[in-house]
Amino acid sequence: MTASDWLHENFDPAGSSIGFRIKRKLDEVQSPFQKIEIYASTDWGNVMLIDGAMMVTTRDNFLYHEMMSHPALFTHPDPKNVVIIGGGDCGTLREVLRHPGVAKAVQCDIDEQVTRMAEKYFPELCESNGDPRAEVLFDDGIAWMKNAAPGSLDVVIVDSTDPVGPAEGLFNKAFFESCFRALKDDGILVQQSESPLVLLDLIKEMRAEMGKAGFTTFQTLPFPQPCYPTGWWSCTLARKGQGFDFREADARAKDFATKYYSADIHKGAQSLPPFVSEALA
Repeated sequence: MTASDWLHENFDPAGSSIGFRIKRKLDEVQSPFQKIEIYASTDWGNVMLIDGAMMVTTRDNFLYHEMMSHPALFTHPDPKNVVIIGGGDCGTLREVLRHPGVAKAVQCDIDEQVTRMAEKYFPELCESNGDPRAEVLFDDGIAWMKNAAPGSLDVVIVDSTDPVGPAEGLFNKAFFESCFRALKDDGILVQQSESPLVLLDLIKEMRAEMGKAGFTTFQTLPFPQPCYPTGWWSCTLARKGQGFDFREADARAKDFATKYYSADIHKGAQSLPPFVSEALA
């Protein structure tokens, strides 16, 4: 490959494409579940693709990992036990463990090869894997949640790929019922919820499935994500009844550095553009 080569992901639902200029292919593995590829880009560091879909770049992954973690952890009154379903690149686990009050964080991803590739090509994302509070499992997250003890968890983060293939079962009522049962009364479920620009129907359907599972309050937070289709992404929080006021003073006084998340970013994300808020009303 030469510096003039480009890597593109075509996204049919939006009639658009995301592309990066690349220098060379670094690695490829076909796991029992999916194909994982790693490329070196000219401007975005390393790039991971899963089944042809952009997953992670060195340059912009902090946007996603911080927003999947900190809004929920600063909204919960005292998060101690956190589970990440998916998240094999380990970036969300790293962000969760920045919170000193977290006593245990379990990461359960079905595909060990995602983590092995991350350890090799995105080692900065895996720097907390050896934290004594961390438990990294390679198992079926749907089955893990189904077997979780009732009322044992404070936060469940569903850090999944798109709702196809291994992740398809993470977007329906049956899975959300398992999460509802495993969460304490003040617990929070977080699900990556795709692009609010072109996939609002999917977000509405996801929230409806969460509602069928017993959750009663929802909050969708948008954030920029250049390596994902349309460059604009979201996460959706669900609770059993409480609202989404967050511990703003604690967020402002946090003793760890973030690149994107802040108390003001959190407040701003709660104010949805009219076309989104109207669609989700």
